[in-house]
Amino acid sequence: MTVLLVAHGTRHLAGARTVRELADGVAARLGQPVTVAYADVRGPTVADALARLPGPVTLVPAFLASGYHVRADIPAQVAAAGRTADVTMTPALGADPALLAALVDRLAEAGVREGDAVVLAAAGSSDAGARAEAHAMARRLGRLLRGPVPVAWAATAEPAVAEEVARLRSSGAARVAVATWLLAPGLFADRLRAAGADVVAPPLGAHPRVTATLAGRVHSRLAAAVS
Repeated sequence: MTVLLVAHGTRHLAGARTVRELADGVAARLGQPVTVAYADVRGPTVADALARLPGPVTLVPAFLASGYHVRADIPAQVAAAGRTADVTMTPALGADPALLAALVDRLAEAGVREGDAVVLAAAGSSDAGARAEAHAMARRLGRLLRGPVPVAWAATAEPAVAEEVARLRSSGAARVAVATWLLAPGLFADRLRAAGADVVAPPLGAHPRVTATLAGRVHSRLAAAVS
């Protein structure tokens, strides 16, 4: 069995480095190499990776939302490569509760204070299910922080992050913090830093909870195959 981790893709070199760090972290937990491919923007593509990987392949989507790329694009790329018979795709990360600790750690690293108004900022999607996953994580964060955590978007959906930051300020917030619901640096993370908040958490990156959750997806798929 070989493991293929598929990320969205970014032109930012720091984003690509983060994806490689994610793959290395998953590989360390699995005790075997993990190959990286991208669904969009940069290579290697899914087809490029599958052309040189022996089967069977467990494909792990490193996505925080089960939107278009996870539901349609990546499966279509697998089919186009002629590998539907020996490629098994795990669920995306989605709003896995295990990732809440990573989100909170990143906020703390950025300097969030008690009493700050917090907005959860996600990439954005036209898919209602993908948006619902971000709202689910915002509710978990709100319960932990004992206050409402609205959701805003870097693209596609509304409200935009800058609009939500401005709304919170106009409603009396002395400081606004952005909880970054992104995996890696890139265009969307740049937009969050420019949104006018006092605190902007870094992307989750290769946080131990993220790599453990991705590795857990592989273990669960293997256990299901054996049973």
